Amino acid sequence: MELQIIQNRIYEIRGMRVMLDYDLAKLYNVENRALKQAVKRNIDRFPAPDFMFELTREESDAAIELGVSQNVIPPGYNVGSSFIMAFPELGVAMLSSVLKSKKAIQVNISIMRAFVTLRQYSLGYAELNRKLDEFMIETNVQFSDIYEALTEKKKKKELDNKPRKRVGYVQDEEKEQ
Repeated sequence: MELQIIQNRIYEIRGMRVMLDYDLAKLYNVENRALKQAVKRNIDRFPAPDFMFELTREESDAAIELGVSQNVIPPGYNVGSSFIMAFPELGVAMLSSVLKSKKAIQVNISIMRAFVTLRQYSLGYAELNRKLDEFMIETNVQFSDIYEALTEKKKKKELDNKPRKRVGYVQDEEKEQ
């Protein structure tokens, strides 16, 4: 399975990277209802929230609104008390023990690779951000030194341009006549 397809289905909710039940059901090629039933039958394998959590009404509405606009989630998905389940990486890994088909195992392997790839991107981004901060600090120090040198030069020039007392012989015009 192509990693890009899976990565596009990983969302950030409550500060965690998660996959939603309807996306997982599509990937596993099972009905969403069946996936939810399997999870509820094995709920002790999904201690909340690091393995699975249900979205609040507001979170569900936002996810559905986004999904409907992208033709991902069918309208009316969140009818009744059926909230959308969100699965962080640990919960997705646990799904392979609940959904035991060969397809589920292969999809799970692909999903785990996608989560690892995203984590590597995040670490690379954090390293790049750290290096950029260091560069900015070094650059600011250099510009500060340059500014200070220019300021001193300007002060020195202003002192040099002050009117000075004339030095030397001054002729008195009255004496010459």
